[in-house]
Amino acid sequence: MTETLPPAAALPPLPPLPMTELGPQAFAAVHALHGAVEGAAASAGLEPLLLELVRLRCSQLNGCVYCVGLHTESARKAGERDERLAELVVWRESALFTPRERAALALAEAVTRLTDRTEGTRARRAARAVLSEPEAAFVAWAATVVNTYNRIAVTSRPVAAETL
Repeated sequence: MTETLPPAAALPPLPPLPMTELGPQAFAAVHALHGAVEGAAASAGLEPLLLELVRLRCSQLNGCVYCVGLHTESARKAGERDERLAELVVWRESALFTPRERAALALAEAVTRLTDRTEGTRARRAARAVLSEPEAAFVAWAATVVNTYNRIAVTSRPVAAETL
């Protein structure tokens, strides 16, 4: 017999899972990893704005409202134009992104969407054609770290009953 769940409206709000409060050492380790990746990415020659675009695109894919807002504002502060921010979600169809940015964004998407191995292989090949190997590696690292932050934020925030 299959269990029938009540309609979402009948469910109470789900309190946040207090990941950061219950695991402060783990969260500190994520922050330390972020710092290490930032330093290494800068040493590899990656521009801060390119990294913000990577973080923002990953956050869009992961549906992390908090991180989308954070990285949109950070990109603006780094000099990004609103037109490009608006078209980031459709960067493949936009003429506003450079080959270097396209390669980084494709690689970041492949790191975020692990299910399509063919896409990942194509993205790594394209990234290596435009980015140095260290640059490509730290784009992948930056995507990995922001994906971790996205998962923490999405899991830790309260969820209203109507969204269940």
